[in-house]
Amino acid sequence: MTDLPDDLARLWRLQRGSRLGRPAGLDVERVVRTAVELADRDGLAGATLPKLAAELGVTPMSLYRHVGSKDELLTLMGDLGFGEPPEYAPPHDDWRALLRQWALAQWAVHRRRPWLAQLPIAGPPRGPHLLAWVDSGLRALRDTGADPGAKLGILTVVGGYVRHADLLAQQLSDGWLADGGAQPQHEQDYGRQMAILVDPNRFPDAAALFSSGLFESAPPSDDPTGDDFRFGLELILDGVAAGMPD
Repeated sequence: MTDLPDDLARLWRLQRGSRLGRPAGLDVERVVRTAVELADRDGLAGATLPKLAAELGVTPMSLYRHVGSKDELLTLMGDLGFGEPPEYAPPHDDWRALLRQWALAQWAVHRRRPWLAQLPIAGPPRGPHLLAWVDSGLRALRDTGADPGAKLGILTVVGGYVRHADLLAQQLSDGWLADGGAQPQHEQDYGRQMAILVDPNRFPDAAALFSSGLFESAPPSDDPTGDDFRFGLELILDGVAAGMPD
């Protein structure tokens, strides 16, 4: 394994070289788990190297013995933060139900750890946790007859949708909180304001939308963001189904 780059060895927790001079009890796993805990508590801005060092009671420079850089720390956090993928209860003959379960499990992780969607995308999955999610998604598609490239493309589209939906929900929520009030009130205000501004001669279909009363109705559940997510997910699964080999 000597030909593996150092960052990949750390991602997979492969021991390398001497541990002389390292603080007792401090290793990659502890550093990354502490960073994840800080991000869970204070957001991504709370998991900087100086704050992490203070939490661990070490100097910031000593952390570089365990994580090569700030960017590497984010990669390590992203892998560990996802945790384990879902276990599918038998039978395993309904790819759509399994892929839906896979996507909903990712959605739950994102909603629990909103900082995950804020991490930069630094390449394909390389760590054991994210690859476990890839393996789980491929298992859902195992008996579809789709070729490997198509399966990977499906997982990329579905996983990308989960990430984007979570990021959009966060940004909308941040906007609502900044203005004060709750989502239903903001939606009603939006609908009423647009109904005044949108000229039916210029935007006939948009005008029809805002005059339909859609934004005056109560949200269908206590989790309108989740309802929107599930609606979009079913549309994507419809598209996947249409592209499946006969």
